[in-house]
Amino acid sequence: MEKSEHLDLYQQMVVIRILEGRSAELYQQGKIGGFLHLYIGQEAVSTGLISARKPQDRVITAYRDHGVAINCGISAKEVMAELLGKATGVSGGKGGSMHLADVNNNFWGGHAIVGSHLPIAAGLALGDVYQKQDGVTICMFGDGATNIGYFHEALNLSKVWKLPVLWVCENNQYGMGTTVERASAVSEIRQKADGYAMKNDNVDGMDIMKVREKALEMIEEIRSGSGPQFLEINTYRFRGHSMGDPERYRQQEEIRKWQENDPIGIYRRYLVEEKIASEEELNGEDKKANEIVEDAVHFAESSPEPAAEELFKNIYVEEGR
Repeated sequence: MEKSEHLDLYQQMVVIRILEGRSAELYQQGKIGGFLHLYIGQEAVSTGLISARKPQDRVITAYRDHGVAINCGISAKEVMAELLGKATGVSGGKGGSMHLADVNNNFWGGHAIVGSHLPIAAGLALGDVYQKQDGVTICMFGDGATNIGYFHEALNLSKVWKLPVLWVCENNQYGMGTTVERASAVSEIRQKADGYAMKNDNVDGMDIMKVREKALEMIEEIRSGSGPQFLEINTYRFRGHSMGDPERYRQQEEIRKWQENDPIGIYRRYLVEEKIASEEELNGEDKKANEIVEDAVHFAESSPEPAAEELFKNIYVEEGR
């Protein structure tokens, strides 16, 4: 990787962290409605994973999607405007926090219903096969989604049809307020892929370089015709499941222990120790990231609300499309 690539990934992680913090503040001020699920602590997962894709590779995820959108190339302005329900948002202000999407960036959306997007991911991959494209579909989901029917149906068909899908479980240790051990018959989620004779692995999701390296390896194997593969990425969300989470199910000591393993701190130390970037340069990236987010907040707050007639648009597919 070139130095510029490293700095870009670092800045993406910091932008996500700051944007999520500002989103929490705006939510508490009543400027963001509905549900809000923050990605703080999981930045290395999507940043490392998506840095390994090629332009033709599709990305689809669940409702914790703000960071994924940033990594896919959607601007912080469009993300923040969507969170505030503005017309300039990436989904025109009609999707909100859980429904960011931009097919021009090959980002096929955040999805609010747990696991509902897994069959869609299989369909996207099947479409690439029919069209003889060499794209790989990267489907991200939480550990809680592995206990429902959509998960098993999608994995089974992807294996039967040898679809080019990388199934990625972001195991942040909790499905809402329930630990993995209390909800899943196996605590190592990747074992579930064994039931479909699917190659699988796991990786430390707090280290961006480990995520990127493993993702590069698996994506290229899938692109070469290996069929679907399954990657469990072990991570941790520093905040609650959503902004309405009282967090009575875990102790502050547990959270502090994981925060000592902060993904941005790990990457920052790596860049300095490997002499890729200096502390001063990284401080400069921090400053730029803060400016990007503040510009996004200003843009969103000053943007117009969607017009009333927008309610009747995008209901049906336009003729010829």
